[in-house]
Amino acid sequence: MVRSVVAGLDGSPESRAAAEWAAREAELRGLPLKIVHVWEPAPDPLAQAPLMGAETQQHWSERIPREAGEGLRRRHPGVDITVQQVTGTPSDALVDAAKDAELLVLGSRGLSGVGGFLVGSVGLSVVARAELPVILVRAEEQTGAEDGTSAASAAPHRPVVLGLDAGAPSDSVIEFAFAEAARRDTALRVVYGWNLPPYYAYGLALDAGLNEELSREETDSLTEALRPWRQKHPDIEVALEPRVGSAADHLVDASREASLVVIGRRIRRNALGAHIGPVAHGVLHHSTAPVAVVAHD
Repeated sequence: MVRSVVAGLDGSPESRAAAEWAAREAELRGLPLKIVHVWEPAPDPLAQAPLMGAETQQHWSERIPREAGEGLRRRHPGVDITVQQVTGTPSDALVDAAKDAELLVLGSRGLSGVGGFLVGSVGLSVVARAELPVILVRAEEQTGAEDGTSAASAAPHRPVVLGLDAGAPSDSVIEFAFAEAARRDTALRVVYGWNLPPYYAYGLALDAGLNEELSREETDSLTEALRPWRQKHPDIEVALEPRVGSAADHLVDASREASLVVIGRRIRRNALGAHIGPVAHGVLHHSTAPVAVVAHD
């Protein structure tokens, strides 16, 4: 079975930007694109209201994905684009529709007045549950693009930023980031944060050179972890960027000059339910570039 890129669409500018980004990604990957529109039928009292009848609601729910698909086919004639409408709860329907896909692309609202995302409950639920890469894209009003294209998605030559835990780097996250940089023919910036020893926070003296020594140890460990992929992609320029302090803050800073930010999410299957870690949560809400969340064991 041919895998595909899946984009969720609800008619908002953010979801249109996501669909546009997904079409470009499908073209880069040589894969078909499936646009999924989830229709939630109105509760009975609303469906019976004169201005919100079931037929009217269904008419608009069918028109949104049809017109979006037509526009995407005009702009991306080389991509096989299909439109699917499903009924149900958005988060459940999107996870189910993308279970055999290469990746799932969703839109997130831009924060008013400042850079970053406003990740809604649907987006967070999908990211926490999906075991395939999920990309969140926001629309930037200042672009003025009718299709909702974001500035970040229109900047393919900006570097890909990869956020890693230097102590436990994930092979699947690294592989995804290198592949995305290769598709875009761009550089890869590897950003990783680490903290000083606890006694430094209490004002105790820090040995001269210890800061540099700790940074070097983290860098050496990460260099070794990246070695197989640097050998596989020798043409990709790779920059290692150690940072003291919050990894999420440093990744958000790096996102301002990125075409894509790649982070990992550890899959947790337990009675407490699925959730995302604090670094992923911070990056998802404040990155100004599209964010790819790659689930891994």
